[in-house]
Amino acid sequence: MADTDWADWQRSWDRQQEWYMPDREERFRVMLDMVEALVGPKPRVLDLACGTGSITDRLLRRFPEAVSTGVDLDPALLAIARGTFEGDGRVSFVTADLKDPAWTAALPYDTYDAVLTATALHWLHSGPLTTLYGQVAGLVREGGVFMNADHMIDTATPRINAAERAQRHARMDREKAEGVLDWADWWALAAKDPVLAEPTARRYEIYGEHADGDMPAPGWHADTLRAAGFGEARPVWCSPSDTLLLAVK
Repeated sequence: MADTDWADWQRSWDRQQEWYMPDREERFRVMLDMVEALVGPKPRVLDLACGTGSITDRLLRRFPEAVSTGVDLDPALLAIARGTFEGDGRVSFVTADLKDPAWTAALPYDTYDAVLTATALHWLHSGPLTTLYGQVAGLVREGGVFMNADHMIDTATPRINAAERAQRHARMDREKAEGVLDWADWWALAAKDPVLAEPTARRYEIYGEHADGDMPAPGWHADTLRAAGFGEARPVWCSPSDTLLLAVK
């Protein structure tokens, strides 16, 4: 494990994700802007469905006195996250299934200033996501925040949705022809890596190729979060296909 270049795997993951979301860094910037605005520059953060720790990485570079708990179930992405942050006392990781009713019991803290997540919860259907939002509301302290940056599709605008999708996929096709790795390509590389091969195999046993969830509109997320106990909830950033939804307890 000591010979594994975790930074290289992080860069590779970022490049793959940016193929799908070229504005990925902008949503992270706005997310951290709102963390600072609402809970300050020394937050205790839960990086929900953390993957390789993309949010934690940007959080600690901007706020060196922050503390982060990453929670995920993916063995391969958690291996990269743990390798990247090994020895950093500000960071801890928890292996847990967010559909397990008892997943919060594994966390090191009872409450957090901010719970942050990006491009992950669309793996859940609306029922389990509603339940998860209720659990998140119990973890966020009064005055604290929850932010979810993800695909949120408004079915009331089918022509806009179709035009946006066509343009986005045309751009992706051009970049793919130039050699950009897509999701399947990236995981194929991970499966051949001496360190990541075994956790990647376990990851496919858990998820298959990709989980089949829902992508409800931003209004659904805001309404569901308010019903869960948040006082305010609304989008604070959006692209033609994605939204950063902020809720304040």
